[in-house]
Amino acid sequence: MIKELKRKLGYITALSVLSVVPMSTVNASEGIDTSVVDEAWGLPTFVYGGGLDEAQIAETADLLGIDNRENVAGVDVTGEDLQNYLGTGSGNTASMISSVLVQREDEGDGVSVLIETPDDITEITEEQYANAAITAGVEDVTIMVASIRPVTGESALTGIYKAFDVNGEDLDQDRMEVAQEELETTNDIAQANTGEEGFDTSRFDQAIVEIKQQLADLREQQNELATREDIERIINEALENNDLQNVISQEQIDRLLAFFERYQQTGAIDSAQVREQLENLSTNIRDRFGDVWQDAEDSGLIDQIGNFFSQLWEAIRNFFN
Repeated sequence: MIKELKRKLGYITALSVLSVVPMSTVNASEGIDTSVVDEAWGLPTFVYGGGLDEAQIAETADLLGIDNRENVAGVDVTGEDLQNYLGTGSGNTASMISSVLVQREDEGDGVSVLIETPDDITEITEEQYANAAITAGVEDVTIMVASIRPVTGESALTGIYKAFDVNGEDLDQDRMEVAQEELETTNDIAQANTGEEGFDTSRFDQAIVEIKQQLADLREQQNELATREDIERIINEALENNDLQNVISQEQIDRLLAFFERYQQTGAIDSAQVREQLENLSTNIRDRFGDVWQDAEDSGLIDQIGNFFSQLWEAIRNFFN
């Protein structure tokens, strides 16, 4: 019995370890190669927080894999930029710490975000950055985010706008402001539900993508904006599609409702580019977070794990009886 118990323990441990392989390793991008110049802007753009001193800027560059700063176009992002792009904020440059490295990609590549210092970007996810950037009109870029110390990471979005600005690509002011509201709204809801049973940030990010897609479809079909009732129905359907209907509270749904009423008033609702970028983002989310677990379910691995725990418990009971 002891020998059989050890065998079962070893097997179930192996299955358990297999079941929790980090999904973020699937199809992971390799980031931005700053040793070559092969993209539309000529050089990748390094936008560093204006609150950093020279030594901290160098440290941040190292975190982003920039071996030689002559291979990137460098510019700081300040509190004044925050006010110019978003019409809000205190204008306190000292608080601007998070930084980005941005590279223009080929048309159709979509928006890819890599957080290089996940322990120091404490709240915003890669998908939240990408979702908000797409709302603002950002398309076909790779974005790397880093910070030398723990920050929420919200100011990095302003750095992305600065990268487009210095490269001569204007983004719509209203859409940038709505994107900031999106980042704050989705982050607040995600933070409030972190640790709650049944909540998964990646599925919430996917739900946000689906809401945007459904609103755009309705706009195209009816040639008019969604009513408040339509928006609430679409939100609830997206939450249910992603198994979040019993997690997100009515108060949080009301916040999403208020946000998406404003969102559909922007040019994002009619944009073919936004549709394409959202489709790419949805595919990326599913690839990163869905395939491994789905494959495990399809192969019966999850059921096997549950069965082995049941057998293990029964073996322990029989042993002591």
